[in-house]
Amino acid sequence: MAYWIIFAAGFAGSFHCIGMCGGFACALGRDPQGGAATVLRHVTYNIGRLTTYCFLGGLAGALGQVICTQQGTSMTLLNGSLDTGQRVLAIVAGLLMIAMALQFFGLLPALHRLTTGFAASTFAMSLRSLTTAPGRAAPLALGVVNGFLPCPLVYAFAAQAASTAAPLPGILTMAAFGLGTFPAMLLMGGVGRLLAPAWRQRGVYVAGSAILLLGLITLGRGVLPFWHAGHAA
Repeated sequence: MAYWIIFAAGFAGSFHCIGMCGGFACALGRDPQGGAATVLRHVTYNIGRLTTYCFLGGLAGALGQVICTQQGTSMTLLNGSLDTGQRVLAIVAGLLMIAMALQFFGLLPALHRLTTGFAASTFAMSLRSLTTAPGRAAPLALGVVNGFLPCPLVYAFAAQAASTAAPLPGILTMAAFGLGTFPAMLLMGGVGRLLAPAWRQRGVYVAGSAILLLGLITLGRGVLPFWHAGHAA
């Protein structure tokens, strides 16, 4: 799948980040040394998030590769199982993304509690000390740790990364997603406190729509080859 589609979906989904992680960007605030230092502070924070997303993408891609290649012993069988395994992973990833999108629309409250429950709130509270920590490395550390915050949006794209069945495409998938979230998160660092809650809720719906569309595309990527193979047989 073209990475620009992942980037666009990440951009649309980033409005969900405003509601969930935007508070950390707001809390970073302005740097006492002025505008340039403030921009650097927030860029560093987002680079930290991107680093974690790339790590998760590589991990998910490697896991997908292991799942796909476990079935074959010879090179011929390995190639065949890899192709079939990728299709199965695409179906699973598509269904997970669709489920996450429905959760954004409030249709799966149990999934919402599972993905953003007690662990997420406890983890978020532990991050607050980093927003006021001194030193240039603090924003980077905040971003790195923030990237591990339980988030359905990250889960959805990690599933997409797993469906690539290789570490490098998994990294590139999460990198495209992470770069797509940059504009909204940088915006939060500047005018986030002025953003009305109603706009944040609209952002959640935009995120849900983007994930739903990408989930349907991913599901189709896995289902259609099986459908064509069945008709060819």
